[in-house]
Amino acid sequence: MNGVFNSETISVFLAVLDTGSFSAAARQLGRVPSAISMAIANLEAELALELFDRSGREPKPTAMARALEPQARLLISQLQQLNTQALELSQGLEACLTLVITPELQATPWVGPLRILAQEHPLLELRIITAPQADALRLLHDGSAQLALVFERPAADGRENFQEVGWETLVAVIARTHPLMQQIPPDGSINDSQLRPLRQIMVGSRNRDGGKSATDKFCIVSEHYWRVDQPEAAVQLVLAELGWAWLPRACIQPYINGRMLVELPIENFTNDEELWIDLVWSRERPLGLGAQRFVALMTEQYRQTKNI
Repeated sequence: MNGVFNSETISVFLAVLDTGSFSAAARQLGRVPSAISMAIANLEAELALELFDRSGREPKPTAMARALEPQARLLISQLQQLNTQALELSQGLEACLTLVITPELQATPWVGPLRILAQEHPLLELRIITAPQADALRLLHDGSAQLALVFERPAADGRENFQEVGWETLVAVIARTHPLMQQIPPDGSINDSQLRPLRQIMVGSRNRDGGKSATDKFCIVSEHYWRVDQPEAAVQLVLAELGWAWLPRACIQPYINGRMLVELPIENFTNDEELWIDLVWSRERPLGLGAQRFVALMTEQYRQTKNI
């Protein structure tokens, strides 16, 4: 009984189940009815099971046939997926797509395009990495990731291609209970000279020599700062009155609404910095089909957002 079921016998078996007759199954499969009847008879003989009751005008599936049906459908589905994946790989689909995202951008709308990508290529393996911007770009350049979702860079890098896909607003915040806030009148404000002595919490590279983040070009104000690699950690330090920070509005808005954080009332520069978001890839490595499609989906989403 070895090798009784294969793609052909499973297809015939399911076609008879689905159509309810040998002749209808033959039309569906492009074969003659006698070939379908013979295939089922051979299958029953090999299995030593009666799969269809032929006492009536049309064959009716037996309990044994119904017991085999779920696994047969699963196998044929897996075979179809395997054939689809092999075809996609031959056409340039990646075996695995790695996307690295700077942590300040976790709340940006990148999951929706991935949902569409997963529907179109259900067997594509996806790997999501969160890393500070300098680390994210390093992973991109050394080939560990195909795409990086990061803030705009201060200067162009000849090794990179990119597509603008959104924007994020950074806001300077501090704990409502911080001693500095007790010194400011209800309608008052502060200037940068009052901020400089206070500790600033920065989100940046995990490496001491990793360089500054994209936001450092305007965000470092204080003479002393601590660096963390996740905005959530920065929020906790700010809530603990250990400093102030520039953080994405999407990240800190619930804390502002909950009256735990406040936006710093700064009088001599804007406390509301908008940065563009780029999807970046390497010029040195061609993008696969999955990465190309994700770039296109992110771009289309951004265009629709701008038109609202």
